[in-house]
Amino acid sequence: MVNYSELKAASEEELQLKEQELSREVFSLASELRVTRKLEKPHLLKQKKKDRARVLTALREKRENS
Repeated sequence: MVNYSELKAASEEELQLKEQELSREVFSLASELRVTRKLEKPHLLKQKKKDRARVLTALREKRENS
């Protein structure tokens, strides 16, 4: 789980990289779910989506304040 206070302290480039990484993970988990109809750890999909939303929020705040 991503801590929001850490995200606020991160640079814009770090946030973009983190968002790309989380997007890839969400995509792969969703693809696995579609193919196999089953995930070994189904809670990870929801957690990764929430983490990505936190990163995008922090990134949006950085851009607005700049």
